[in-house]
Amino acid sequence: MINPTEILPGVIFYSYLSSQRKDKICFLEHNTLVLQVSGRFDFESANQKVTMHKGEMLLIGKNQLAQLTKTPLQGEDYQTIVICLDNDLLRNIALEEQIEVKQKYVGPRNVLIPANPFLHGYFQSVIPYIQNPAESITTEMGILKVKEGVKLLLHAMPQLCTFLFDFSEPHKIDLEKFMQYNFHFNVPVEKFAQLTGRSLAAFKRDFQKIFGMAPRHWLQEKRLAEARHLLEKHKKPSAIYLDLGFESLSHFSSSFKKKFGKSPTEWAI
Repeated sequence: MINPTEILPGVIFYSYLSSQRKDKICFLEHNTLVLQVSGRFDFESANQKVTMHKGEMLLIGKNQLAQLTKTPLQGEDYQTIVICLDNDLLRNIALEEQIEVKQKYVGPRNVLIPANPFLHGYFQSVIPYIQNPAESITTEMGILKVKEGVKLLLHAMPQLCTFLFDFSEPHKIDLEKFMQYNFHFNVPVEKFAQLTGRSLAAFKRDFQKIFGMAPRHWLQEKRLAEARHLLEKHKKPSAIYLDLGFESLSHFSSSFKKKFGKSPTEWAI
């Protein structure tokens, strides 16, 4: 089976991973509702860790960097159903339902949804589309399914109204604190700028004032310094390079040797 299968491109996904653990660093642009069908799902952002098992549901907040770990368990393949709740669709729902949010959401950015028979039944209603991919779902039908999911989510947890219908742009947050927490994510500088509420030009300007160097240079220096610290604690190079934002072990090794004069393996001895 293809991983993931898009039932409705950009809106409903079915993720299938039969027998391998898979880690992926993601920029999550939209609110996302996930049902864990089987296996284990680990979500780690800068300030929150969440683990899900079979039957559990998670609402993931928009505009986040996170590492996702997908792990099949003994006797279980890894499977999830993922519903992407993009801003345009949520705006349409707010207009149709005359929903007006007058205050900002202040709770956790990622919310485990308590067991709910209506939401579980909703996800069950998506499964026929997964099992019959030749019967293509129309865009109109897909949007109706997503709207149904949003309404059931609000029925189960009305307090999530401010979570879902906050359309304000990310405010200009503390750049230094944000980068110290998120330097290890391997994403473009443009995404870091967006997440701190800045244009790319403003991000580079503010970054230079705070750190005294360009973003890419600082990220490289910061990741290598953290790598040296971990190697001195006897961590293996192969166990740390992905977590520090390096694309490959060879890239990490050559960058480390250029900076410190020894390869990571030599440094760890």
